[in-house]
Amino acid sequence: MSGRNFLFIPGPTNVPDRVLRAMHVAMEDHRSPGFSALTKPLLNDLKRIFKTDSGQCFVFPASGTGGWEASLTNTLSPGDRVLSPRLGQFSHLWIEMARRLGLDVQVLETEWGEGAPIDRIAEALAADARHQIKAVMIVHNETATGVTSDVAAVRRALDAAGHPAMLYVDGVSSIGGIDFRMDEWKVDCAVTGSQKCFMLPPGAGIVCASQKALAAAEQAKLARVFFDFRDQISQNANGYFPYTPSIPLLHGLRESVNMLLEEGLENVFARHHRLAEGVRAAVRAWGLELCARAPKWYSNTVSTVVVPAHVNGEDVLNIAYHRYNLSLGAGLSQLAGRVFRIGHLGDLNELMLLGALGGVEMALADAGVAVTAGSGVAAAEEYWRSTAGQRISGDKAPQPAAVGASTRG
Repeated sequence: MSGRNFLFIPGPTNVPDRVLRAMHVAMEDHRSPGFSALTKPLLNDLKRIFKTDSGQCFVFPASGTGGWEASLTNTLSPGDRVLSPRLGQFSHLWIEMARRLGLDVQVLETEWGEGAPIDRIAEALAADARHQIKAVMIVHNETATGVTSDVAAVRRALDAAGHPAMLYVDGVSSIGGIDFRMDEWKVDCAVTGSQKCFMLPPGAGIVCASQKALAAAEQAKLARVFFDFRDQISQNANGYFPYTPSIPLLHGLRESVNMLLEEGLENVFARHHRLAEGVRAAVRAWGLELCARAPKWYSNTVSTVVVPAHVNGEDVLNIAYHRYNLSLGAGLSQLAGRVFRIGHLGDLNELMLLGALGGVEMALADAGVAVTAGSGVAAAEEYWRSTAGQRISGDKAPQPAAVGASTRG
C-alpha cells in the first residue's frame, strides 16, 4: 500500500525525525573515557521529566515490564504483602508478576473503566494496623481502558493513614505526556518505557527510585541480577553501565529529553490534553462512548472507544489497517472485540490526528456503525480551532466559544 502507515496505537508511537537522526550513529565504545559525556547529563536530566530532585533514574535495556520487575525485586522480600487495584490489563499483569515473584498481593477488584478506588485503598491501609502492606502499586494511566488514576489522592490516603508503605507507579503511558510529580506525590518507584511519550522505539525500561526505595534495596531479599539497582548505581556514578547498553537508544533518549524540555513539560501536558479533548469530541459526534466511566478518569494519551453491541471491534481494526493503512489499538483481555483504542501521545499535532479520525470514521462505517461521514472530524476541528493558541492546563481547558450540534454527538 502506498503512503505511510498511520500509527495511532498507544505505543510504540511515532518517532520524530530529530530522534531518528540522533539514533543514526556509528557504534562506539561504551566504556570509553568519552561515553560519560552522554550518559551522566542524560541521567540527571531524566530527573526533570519525573519531577524529582532526590530520586535516581535508571535506564535498563528492557521494556516497561522490566521496569516493573526492577521496582519489585529491588525493594521487597519473599512473602511481602503489596496492595493493588486491578482495573485493566496492565494492572492485572503487574499483579500477576508480583505473585510469580513470591509476593502476597492484596487485590482490589475494580470495574474496568474506573480509576484507582481511593476510598477502598484508604480503608485497606487503615485496616492494616500492623503495617504488613509494604507497597501500593498503582497504574497511573491504564492503557487498556483509557483511564487515568489520581496518584496524588493515593498519596493522601497513605499519609492520612500514617502508613509507611512505599508507593509504586506505572507511568508507562503517562510520564512525559500527563502531569507526573514524583517528589510532590512521594512516589518511591516510577516506571516508564521508551516507546510511549518519550517518542522512541521500544527497548528502554526507565525507572526512577526515591531515596526510601534505595534504602529498601539494601534489605530486600528478592533475587535480582540483571535488574539490580546496586550494580547500576556503582557504574552509573561514572557514566557507565554494568553491561552493554543500547547505545542508539541512549542517543535517541538524549534527543527526546531535549525535545520535551525545549517544549516545556507544562506545554507538553497541555498539548496532550487539548489533542485528547478533540478526540473525545469526535467520539461524541459518532454517538459512541468511551470505556472510561467518568470525565475525571479520561486519559489524555489514549482513548478506548466502545463499539455498538452488534459490531466486533476487531472488524474495525482490520478494516482500518487493510483498507486505510491505519493502525489502531485492539481491545485487550475482557475488552477484546468490545472496543478499539486511539493512541494520541508523543510526537503529535492536530493535522496528524485529523487524518486518523477520518480513517476511523471510514472504518466504523464499513464495519456497520451508523456514523455520519465527517462528523467526528468536524467536531475535532471545531474544538481545536476554537482553542488554537490558548494555553490549556490539566482540567482547566476552555470550552469552545461556539459548538455545533455535531460536537456534542
